[in-house]
Amino acid sequence: MSSTDTIIIGGGHNGLICATLLAKAGQKVVLVEAADTLGGLARDREFHPGFKASVAQTLYALPTSVIKALDLEQQGFIPSKETLTTTALSLTEPPITLAGARIVGACPTDAAAFANYKQQLATFSKALAPFWSKTMPRIGATGFQDLLTFGHLGLNMRTLGKADMLEFFRVATLPMRDLVDEHFSGESLKAALCWDGILGSQLAPRSPNQGVLTLLNRMAGQWEGEHSVPAGGMATFIGALIKAATAAGVTMRTGAPVKQITISGSEQGQRCSGVALENGEVLTSERVISSADPKTTFLNLVGPRHLEIEFSNRIRRLRSKGYVAKLHLALSGLPKFSGLDTPSGRLILAPSMDTIEFAWDAAKYGEIPDQPVMDVCLPTLTTPGDAPAGQHILSANVMYIPGELKEGWTDAARDNLTAQLITQLEDYAPGIKALVLGSELLTPEDLQQQFRVSGGHWHHIEPAIDQLLMMRPTYEAAQYATPIEGLYLCGSGSHPAGDISGNPGRNAAREILS
Repeated sequence: MSSTDTIIIGGGHNGLICATLLAKAGQKVVLVEAADTLGGLARDREFHPGFKASVAQTLYALPTSVIKALDLEQQGFIPSKETLTTTALSLTEPPITLAGARIVGACPTDAAAFANYKQQLATFSKALAPFWSKTMPRIGATGFQDLLTFGHLGLNMRTLGKADMLEFFRVATLPMRDLVDEHFSGESLKAALCWDGILGSQLAPRSPNQGVLTLLNRMAGQWEGEHSVPAGGMATFIGALIKAATAAGVTMRTGAPVKQITISGSEQGQRCSGVALENGEVLTSERVISSADPKTTFLNLVGPRHLEIEFSNRIRRLRSKGYVAKLHLALSGLPKFSGLDTPSGRLILAPSMDTIEFAWDAAKYGEIPDQPVMDVCLPTLTTPGDAPAGQHILSANVMYIPGELKEGWTDAARDNLTAQLITQLEDYAPGIKALVLGSELLTPEDLQQQFRVSGGHWHHIEPAIDQLLMMRPTYEAAQYATPIEGLYLCGSGSHPAGDISGNPGRNAAREILS
């Protein structure tokens, strides 16, 4: 047995960030990771001999404050000064390319509306940005710090001015379809603008709830929601996080899956006292911080016997079904997409909002859509070293692929879907099928099994209105502390949600140190 101040479960970006900040504050920290490598969904993996890619392929939500807090630039992380363009592709319309506030290929009316649309969203995002990096007050809280947080939010809303404030409250919970329909007419453009509000969620363009809020959250990062690839790729980012943790004195153990969070009882109640690893080793500590998803943390590692029945029932009811599959293709050369000089940036293969809606309709019944929709990039255009010289990788986020397929996921089902997706890509990039040397398809079920994420959900749990802010993941665990003394959360299932922002990890560390 060994003793330490803090044990962190999980070596993804949030676990690494939380561990580093606590260690920099003087704590003795041990981080345990089930996989043989650190980085979670952002770690590089060889999916075909000589070809490496990560599931998380770009940065867009990482705030400057996290970069500075960990001194990541001193650890070799070089944030990209350029962002990726986003191009909406359609088989019936010309490509439309978005680059910041600029738009190329749209009709004059849509082009004129685009700058104002982006400016308004940026204004709203700036007003909300401070609250993604704060602990949300408990329901009914009246403490000074809680009232200060609410007051700050109210002041930010007031400084918008009356017109913008009223407009914010009107659009904040609109379906993405309603928002873009108000401004634009082009079908492929509207589909592409919906994309960053619904990607990774259980939503389609018509779905009410939090698509706009998700978009505003993503726009609060250093790149204002635009996607970027750091110099050296995502591996450089994860490498810098590991170097920062090492420099701070964090002990990192890989290949060390946790079997159980150990709970001891006394007259004062239950207290977390450490973890038991699957190899039988027991580690003791003053506190344990889990970057695993809430269902894994409470139902598997803690166990319902240590929880109040109402609390465990709320955890069971959390919505965590993933609907994004990951496709990697190893290509012998650079594909040519119709209408494009080069396939740079992000390519959105969603010709209309109805196409997205129909794909979602199939997936929610456990079926493969006739026409899945995709977010495609070729990471080797920015990090050529990830593939052999002259060869390339295509990386695609594929929506909507059900984790719970009606007939069940088999090798044949995966092969059939891979073939369907390559055929679909052939429509946009004639000849790409002949370039394919190898492929990898990770369904939400695969993400759950390989990365230990319940449901294979990007955000651990759906970032819906009833699972956000002071309700994320649920009350009594929404301020990073949990009902069990000494047990905390720091993963994407905590405020403010997923994506590679690092906010949950940074916020949890700040809460513990306060």
